[in-house]
Amino acid sequence: MSRTAARLQSPLAYAAVGASILAVPASAAAAIASAEQPNGSGTAIKAKAKRWRIDYGDEAIVVGDAPASEQGQTITLQYASATSNGWHQVASASIGRGGRFRLVAWLRHSGWLKATTAPSASAASVTPVGAAGAGSSTPQRVAVAAAIHVRPRTINELGARPIALSGRLLPSMARSRVLLQAQRSGRWMTLSAARTGSGGWFRLRYRPQGLGRLPLRVRFAGNSTNAPSSRSAGSVTVYHQAVASWYDDGGMTACGFHAYYGVANVSLPCGTQVSFYHGGRVVRAVVDDRGPYVGGRTWDLNQNTAAALGMLGVASVWSSR
Repeated sequence: MSRTAARLQSPLAYAAVGASILAVPASAAAAIASAEQPNGSGTAIKAKAKRWRIDYGDEAIVVGDAPASEQGQTITLQYASATSNGWHQVASASIGRGGRFRLVAWLRHSGWLKATTAPSASAASVTPVGAAGAGSSTPQRVAVAAAIHVRPRTINELGARPIALSGRLLPSMARSRVLLQAQRSGRWMTLSAARTGSGGWFRLRYRPQGLGRLPLRVRFAGNSTNAPSSRSAGSVTVYHQAVASWYDDGGMTACGFHAYYGVANVSLPCGTQVSFYHGGRVVRAVVDDRGPYVGGRTWDLNQNTAAALGMLGVASVWSSR
């Protein structure tokens, strides 16, 4: 069976400098597609990546069809990264009944994939980009999102001392920039940044500002070889010290409702959530009453909140508001 030879231009010739290989303009993708389909004719091999974006460590799966007459022949999966100067074989399989095939590979970086029946010397061989590309599918872009390994923590910080979070970025790339971000009013705000060291390890430091609870995440914005990714890092709640008493709220409350974990405050709006830390215990309470009206005291905890904290009488507690 004869095939029309097609010249394949390097994906790098069309890739714009950006955060990831997915930034290639549509016009460049069309140019690559036309290079695989000379004179507007369709290719004999049709292939499709099941997912155009995968996480680092996940499988890249390509399925497709070749001419039914090629059943039993070997088909290979070729890969070109953003930094390579040619195509590398990363997987192979036999063409099944009806010409169907399935190819699986593990990729470290974003790049281009194509299926081909063209001969290859070995899995490690490099096919020159300028060589003929007969019997190949149209190249497809696949983004590999970097993996962030960080242990989510619930941080209770008393007095706004500095905190630190450690983790690892994979694939391991030294000097990659990672961000520590917190969610405020529905938006993620950057708190600090760091560069990865040897093996992709990083350490982020931050001195909390203000009081309250903030969800945290570690963010990698992406680069020319890997797509962006984020990972939850837990949360931080910053407390300050205050004096509290407790009371039995069996009667009416100034807010008109009873929260199971309730607390009285002179000025905070009804329904405001406040976290309390005392004796190693944490309770999130809701403002449902007014008080205390005693000098030097900030909070009046109802019986449930006080019991959950193990607090008796008047005591010093840590609060997030």
